Amino acid sequence: MISSLQKRNNWKLILGLLALIFLYTGCSHEALIKPGDSIQVAYQKAFKMYQSNHYRDAAKAFKTVINAGRGTNYAKNAHYYLADSYFKSDQYLLAANAYDRFINLYPKSSRTQRASFMEAKSYYKLSPRYNIDQTNTHKAIQKFNLFISKYPNSDSADVAGKYVTKMRTKLAHKYYNAAQLYLRLDQYKAAIIYYNLTVDQYPGTSWAEQAVVRKIAAYVEYASRSVPSSKRKRYKKAVDAYQQYLQLFPKGKHRAQAKKNVQKAKAALADLKPQSAKKTSSVN
Repeated sequence: MISSLQKRNNWKLILGLLALIFLYTGCSHEALIKPGDSIQVAYQKAFKMYQSNHYRDAAKAFKTVINAGRGTNYAKNAHYYLADSYFKSDQYLLAANAYDRFINLYPKSSRTQRASFMEAKSYYKLSPRYNIDQTNTHKAIQKFNLFISKYPNSDSADVAGKYVTKMRTKLAHKYYNAAQLYLRLDQYKAAIIYYNLTVDQYPGTSWAEQAVVRKIAAYVEYASRSVPSSKRKRYKKAVDAYQQYLQLFPKGKHRAQAKKNVQKAKAALADLKPQSAKKTSSVN
């Protein structure tokens, strides 16, 4: 059986929890913006929500400040923290739009530089896996490049450059993956087109080197399955692709594989019968 002392302790615990709930509810109610609050009080309440990491509530409150205080510094600050609230609550598309609006409304603000970086980062956060539509990836690259050109001496310029490199690698991976898919379907022309796109558009990425190596192999396989009249041309294309590899990646880590592929092409060329020379008639 429960002793009277235990019962008293249990009641104390329950009353204490109720008191905390009441206190929290009271504080939450007091934190809300009410009709009749001045713009200053409304902004302070919104900013307190932001500082307390209640970002979704803060976003709603900052929107109220913006609507009520147009043309004031409170509204200006609210625009900035609205964008931050969206970003910190993982609402990246809303964040990107809010940062862009702040930049357009307050181009001379000391916060515009960071807003520009954060707008680009918002699109970066929206950038999906390489095998999905990359519209937001292209948008992020565009925004980061704009930031770098506008603020080349910024401490964030190097960081922006690293983000661009990372996303370009992702786009290269998408092209390379498309080439591999076409290769598996024995669609050699399409595969080679996408290997070339990988190299031409994203030459500084790790996928570019692999694309040239795979292109050599694709030409060899394509030639082996071609009619006799087309074999020589396609084996020579494999040899040309190897020369491209040596020019672009003289110290490439896949050189052994590239060499192995081109040796197959050269051996096949050596085995082909010489093209018949055109007979010319002599004039007596």
